[in-house]
Amino acid sequence: MTAFTTRPEILGTFGVVTSTHWIASAVGMSILEKGGNAFDAAVATGFVLQIVEPHLCGPGGDMPAILYSKKKDKVEVICAQGPAPAGATIEHYTREGLKLIPGDGLLATVIPGAFDGWMLMLRDYGRLTVRDVLEPAIHYAEKGHPVLPRVSATIAGLADFYRKEWPTSFETWLPGGSVPEPWSNFKNPVLAETWKRVVAEAESKSDRDAQIEAARNAFYRGFVAEAIDTYVSKAEVMDASGERHKGVLSADDMANWRATIEAPQTYDYHGWTVAKIGPWGQGPVFLQALSLLKGFDLAGVDPAGADFVHTVTEAMKLAFADREVYYGDPNFTTIPLETLLSDAYAEERRRLISPEASLTLRPGKLAGFENQYDLTMRMLDAPEAKGGAVYEPTMSHLTEKRGDTVHIDVIDREGNMVSVTPSGGWLQSSPTIPGLGFCLNSRAQMFWLQPGLPSSLAPGKRPRTTLTPTIALHEGRPTLAFGTPGGDQQEQWQLSFFLRYVHHRLNLQEAIDKPLFHSTHFPSSFYPRTSEPGGLTAEANFSAEVLDALRGKGHKLTVAPEWTVGRLTAARRDADGLLRAAATPRLMQAYAIGR
Repeated sequence: MTAFTTRPEILGTFGVVTSTHWIASAVGMSILEKGGNAFDAAVATGFVLQIVEPHLCGPGGDMPAILYSKKKDKVEVICAQGPAPAGATIEHYTREGLKLIPGDGLLATVIPGAFDGWMLMLRDYGRLTVRDVLEPAIHYAEKGHPVLPRVSATIAGLADFYRKEWPTSFETWLPGGSVPEPWSNFKNPVLAETWKRVVAEAESKSDRDAQIEAARNAFYRGFVAEAIDTYVSKAEVMDASGERHKGVLSADDMANWRATIEAPQTYDYHGWTVAKIGPWGQGPVFLQALSLLKGFDLAGVDPAGADFVHTVTEAMKLAFADREVYYGDPNFTTIPLETLLSDAYAEERRRLISPEASLTLRPGKLAGFENQYDLTMRMLDAPEAKGGAVYEPTMSHLTEKRGDTVHIDVIDREGNMVSVTPSGGWLQSSPTIPGLGFCLNSRAQMFWLQPGLPSSLAPGKRPRTTLTPTIALHEGRPTLAFGTPGGDQQEQWQLSFFLRYVHHRLNLQEAIDKPLFHSTHFPSSFYPRTSEPGGLTAEANFSAEVLDALRGKGHKLTVAPEWTVGRLTAARRDADGLLRAAATPRLMQAYAIGR
């Protein structure tokens, strides 16, 4: 086991910003120093992350945010998860010869939601202008930024495919025909011009709110939507199915959609109230796991020991099993969350956690949902695809071709806080749209083409996203914002962090730096929807004794290299106004800054 000295928390009273890239974190702090609040800083940081981490997020992606407004004294959710287009029907996709929605290409696209979500946050919670929050992104797109080695490796791995199948992406990501070298200066002038035009259209109005609305219209009802429609209506591109397909997204789809503000789903645990997004994402999995773990003495076990890992893993398996049967867009189906989060249900399910690792998927069978349960289990018993997915957001040590996600936490001196997990529109998602400099998302791959499920494909329906930021209140006071990239692993890594923080009195950095682990037991949310019954990935940071004990409990263990699992960040505001922040050392990318 490699020795590692825990870094101290970042402390401050003016503001703290954490994100998965150092440039973006610095931009967020500069916005606070310019007079913006936490929400302005998050917006600007989000746009810069699209430039400096294009393999993890992009303008055509999606974004859920959980925020606390001091002015409103309220925790709320911004849902910027775009739904399926009007033409995205099960019948259309099956006529195309598909049994699963591919992990990339134009059929994998839903309405891009991130831009509208950022503009909604800016309008209703921030105080700066469209120009203020877009200028840093324009600068780095136009003047350039250092290419991360992982960005270079991702582009190199796709270069031949781009050359043959996606020429617009080849032109964007291999300027002059060459893979950009790590740490070389990389520019995206076409995207810079897109954002400049959005700013110009915004500034055709004099009032700040009118400017923001003009920017939203430029994207969803103006030149951006028109360029997307023109390309998608004609292009027929290769995707993960091995065939070429046309997309179904249209300008009308974009024009008729807007991001929304919702109430969070919450759960009380040992003096804390955890706020998550609803069942259109995997947020309630975290809450269900807490309900199960209430019955265990986690404070009495080693937070890096086998008993801790085993108990938390088995609880997560049960919670994720319920996700498969019951979660989806509540605008389209009844989601029995009250029952799933009840003490009676948790007590019943808790009895299933034994000293031995479970090797079967065990969702609860709720009264009134028997047909839904049976249909789901039959489908999962006969998976349509096998093998690994090069399109699944997961840890970068497994492959350089997989997409992933970014995360941002910001707290300002006024007490405003935001936790947001932007994703989608990765450079490997689909071809770059001509004239815009970015590509669309691949979130539709989370739908099933089996009718009758909460997560079955339907026009206007939100895919069951894996994006899941968190805010936690301590004794009723908004205190903690945290999150991580990582697809289906997001809730798992966040849960380990939170439990260690709550039960073992570690500071933020110590809790983040503890060895991480996650289960691959349940079906992936991403194409080709594979699972590994009993699978458990754990960092080599755990002791050999702990890893051997986990094998002895029946876990099918994969040991990942040291310091490669999870990219957590967190920020906290104490009752006296002291601010704290921390970011993982893993992969040497995340950053915390404050003053």
